[in-house]
Amino acid sequence: MPRSLKTRLAVMLTLCVIVGDIGYLLVQRARNTIHLHNDATYASMPDVAIVQPKPAPPTVSMTLPGTLSAWYEAPIYAQASGYVKMWYQDYGAVVKAGDVLAEINTPRLDAEYAQAQADLKVLQAKYGLAAITANRWRAMGQSQAVSGQSVSVQNANEQAAHAELEAAQHKVDAYTALIRFKTVVAPFNGVVIARNINVGDYVGVGSGNLNANGTTSELFMVADTHAMRLFVSVPETFASILKPGLLAKVVVPQFPNRTFTAKFLTIAKGFDPNTRTVVTEFSIDNPDQKLWPGSFASVTITAPADKGIYTIPTGTLVFQEHGMQVATVDAQNIAHYHNITVGRMSDSYTEVDAGISPADKIINNPPADLLEGQKVRIAWPAQGYLSTPAPTPQPDNTDAEEDE
Repeated sequence: MPRSLKTRLAVMLTLCVIVGDIGYLLVQRARNTIHLHNDATYASMPDVAIVQPKPAPPTVSMTLPGTLSAWYEAPIYAQASGYVKMWYQDYGAVVKAGDVLAEINTPRLDAEYAQAQADLKVLQAKYGLAAITANRWRAMGQSQAVSGQSVSVQNANEQAAHAELEAAQHKVDAYTALIRFKTVVAPFNGVVIARNINVGDYVGVGSGNLNANGTTSELFMVADTHAMRLFVSVPETFASILKPGLLAKVVVPQFPNRTFTAKFLTIAKGFDPNTRTVVTEFSIDNPDQKLWPGSFASVTITAPADKGIYTIPTGTLVFQEHGMQVATVDAQNIAHYHNITVGRMSDSYTEVDAGISPADKIINNPPADLLEGQKVRIAWPAQGYLSTPAPTPQPDNTDAEEDE
């Protein structure tokens, strides 16, 4: 083969190799460009998880702490100062109204009472003398033996003596009432739940036993426990269910396997600004005296819920200047914002009174930069991730359409 022909073949082969390499590079570059475009398009479309509204439970239930108090509970203080002579009822004693609880020695009060009685006798004598004198002067006045002025003076003396006598009688009556307080009695039928005195203790008027640190306490605490009052602080969001006829289930630590029924009694028509709760009072029948005042109670309140209410995860809520909203996805996977009316809220779920329907596909935890009308891609959870099987994923034809 001539040298020139070999040279041409070598040049042509080299050119073919170069052209082939250039063609391969151009094709690879075009493919990379398409892949980059597809990746950018894919990345520009956010992946979102969707949830659907669920009907709210037919009942609203909550468990709250409560405190039990006696139906009537009376702290008894001393009304006479003195020293405890004897106490007759101890802790847990069942008493009737008027039963003697304790007696108090009151030497000072006894002396003052005796003095008041003596003063009364003195003024009775003075009044008797003033009355006799006034009668005589009035008789002499009728015969013109004395002046009318003198008679008027004696009448005034009689009236003054009578007034002093009445004042002394009232003072004796006051001491008589105080003398009765030397005997401390039960104000009503009940149980003694506290006794804070001992024989020889000094007690003061209107206070109680004077302790070593200078503070005072009641002598006795008597409670009527035929029924109990239950006090519960209910959050503001649940206040609407507190109505007459409402029942609550109560469990106390000393009877963990027994449930008591409490009936709604009344509600404080005002919220505590610090806790945003309202004090609610229930009543519990206690014929067997099993429940004691001061007990902690676990209170479960259940009430019918309003119809037409749906629940959604709290993470779906969007706080915007238009108010509370949720982001939904339509059939074309386009995101739209909708205003909703929110009811009761909790950490995990929120009740929606209006603005959504059961068929809505609501975006859970929507991206902060999600715009109205933006196209999204629904990300279905993997099989077994949820308690219910995930829907069959729909093919995304975006890449195929763009390749075409």
